[in-house]
Amino acid sequence: MQENQGFDLRKTLTRHLIEFSLMLGIICSGAAAQHWQAAPTFPGSGAGTAILTPVGDVLVQELTGPAQFGGFATGQWYVLHPDVHGSYATGFWGGPFSTPSGYAPLYFGSAVLPDGRVLVEGGEYNGAPPAVDTTRGALFDPSSGSFIDSIAHPSGWAKIGDAPTVILPNGKLMLGDCCSTKEAIFNASTLTWTSTGAGKADPNSEEGWTLLPNGKVLAVDTQNGNESELYDYTTGKWSLAGNTPQFLGNRCGMNIVPELGPAVLRPDGSVVAIGANTHTAIYSAKGVWSKGPNFPAGFGVADGPAALLPDGNVLVQVSSINPCFASPSRYYEITLDGNTLKSVVAPPNAPNEASFDGRMVVLPNGGHILHTDGTTDVEVYIPAGSAQSSWAPHITSHPASISEGGTYTLKGTQFNGLSQGAAYGDDAQSATNFPLVRINIGGFSYYLPTHNFSSGVATGAKTVSTEFDLPFFIGTGAATLQVVANGLASNAVSVTVK
Repeated sequence: MQENQGFDLRKTLTRHLIEFSLMLGIICSGAAAQHWQAAPTFPGSGAGTAILTPVGDVLVQELTGPAQFGGFATGQWYVLHPDVHGSYATGFWGGPFSTPSGYAPLYFGSAVLPDGRVLVEGGEYNGAPPAVDTTRGALFDPSSGSFIDSIAHPSGWAKIGDAPTVILPNGKLMLGDCCSTKEAIFNASTLTWTSTGAGKADPNSEEGWTLLPNGKVLAVDTQNGNESELYDYTTGKWSLAGNTPQFLGNRCGMNIVPELGPAVLRPDGSVVAIGANTHTAIYSAKGVWSKGPNFPAGFGVADGPAALLPDGNVLVQVSSINPCFASPSRYYEITLDGNTLKSVVAPPNAPNEASFDGRMVVLPNGGHILHTDGTTDVEVYIPAGSAQSSWAPHITSHPASISEGGTYTLKGTQFNGLSQGAAYGDDAQSATNFPLVRINIGGFSYYLPTHNFSSGVATGAKTVSTEFDLPFFIGTGAATLQVVANGLASNAVSVTVK
């Protein structure tokens, strides 16, 4: 294990102060239209899957390069820290951190657990070629900046490969076996698995999972015609959810399981499901499928990312599907109002990108989107639209004073946001439906470690909560706290740091 740069909270705060002093003369100009801003160059050989952690940092997998050009995972990870104003585009990198020896999957299941740790499980193309699937897993602890445990696989699973994951409303993680109809529930306390998911109509291969406001999990089938399914965590069973208007899969001219694009829950309770062909479909809040907008001929998402923007639009990266898995890429917003397709500016590397190399994660600073593509160029999409005030979290109970080194509780509503945020499918998950806590003190902003938080999406008026830690050397005096979920910040409440 190499030195854990950047996760020591004392070092991090000191680094923030130094950086702020260097930035005093820099004026950042805004723009009315959506645009891209380059983040600091990735310090490794190429940036892969990115996962927001409950300390406000983004954990980013290192690749040797884009997968379309033969890139593979190295087993090293880095973290992107925001600057003292909460910006990731002007943040700084820490790391590297190593997964357990011999565990370096290119595609895998992942999730942020309610206890604050990040689970990485299974994997396709484990390490350098000739690579094979793996059933291994690991836990990353953001507070220490290290992969602390090697996780055993569910009993009887010969391989996991790329696999869907979801955190259920009861706080438990569900994992899907890529190549069968099996699912399993992870016990984070004992690091063990139990079977679930009776009645799945087809294997999980190439399918992603979307958590709905009613607590059920939506899956668009890839090997069962146009059918979709719902998982009910209270019964542990699947049921059919109706046919999509058009088949969304694509075999890409090969004898393979059909590829599929991402599916994203929106603030109105609908899901936009994106095809690996030119089609999209809309699953309404009432559970009815209808046609969505079509992409231009020859473009779709045969694996690829999408992310929810603050105004409810969905940013999506599409690329050639004739042939599949090839550049160039184009970028669109699927609008919440009218379900129309709006072409938007692309990042500089779009001519060289295939959608399956792209990854997106929703950042906590106003819903900016971090984008990686297997190269060292990491970009931030800055959207033009804004959220409705009713979509934001709201703090209803908080401590009047807090002390360095202490752990405290915040209560309120919608701490988990109205969506999982970003989606890809079975190859990568970067959900952000968990609360971050931001403290503003002395002109600086910091994200405080959160844990033991409520789970779910679009929880409405239900009272939810999170615990947070106040590190040492944060400073003392008057401060404000906010909860941030999927980039949307709550009301600011006043506290005194003693």
